[in-house]
Amino acid sequence: MGPAAARLLRAAPEDLPDPPERFRRNLEEYVELLSLGDLLDTPVRQLSLGQRMRGDIAAALLHDPEILYLDEPTIGLDVVSKGRLREFLRSLNATRGTTLLLTTHDLQDIEALCRRVIVIDRGTAVFDGDLADLHKQGGSTRTLVVDLADEAPPIRVPGAITRRVEGPRQWLSFPTDASAAPVVAAVAAAYDVADLSIHEPDIEDVIRDLYSR
Repeated sequence: MGPAAARLLRAAPEDLPDPPERFRRNLEEYVELLSLGDLLDTPVRQLSLGQRMRGDIAAALLHDPEILYLDEPTIGLDVVSKGRLREFLRSLNATRGTTLLLTTHDLQDIEALCRRVIVIDRGTAVFDGDLADLHKQGGSTRTLVVDLADEAPPIRVPGAITRRVEGPRQWLSFPTDASAAPVVAAVAAAYDVADLSIHEPDIEDVIRDLYSR
């Protein structure tokens, strides 16, 4: 864990501004949730980046802050560690109402954790709104992937456009703000469908479009 985490985790309750019992409860809870029990006495230089990150977050949360500021919280972490940290932060926001404010270049962090997004380009905010509006701003589309029982000409249904055909599989696009239900129902009514799935738009494409304007 980082120096701040090490100092706070070693601090005596009477030295802290919060009531000692509240500090102890928080410490026990975050040590368990972030799997820090075996690391509290480990020198900082022997900890991995992910372990230090978890320690820093635990230290920042000991006194029940209303807002938690995070700078690139998942940078350098492996896929498993990223998933666990994001799940912890989502739970923290949902159960304790802690506001999360993060700066990140990892767009999966945004999709996993954020409802409001501010996109900054050269010091200027080029977008400020919720995640759904960000997709609309970029003119992005959702994709319906349809596996037909047999090969067929491009599917034609109202509200969607067939973008790609490979054997029995076809890719249809439709607006992000449109319901998928009518498109799915139309495809199922007119074609022999073996399977289908819906892919959400890639936020990287949306951000790239904003920066290129």
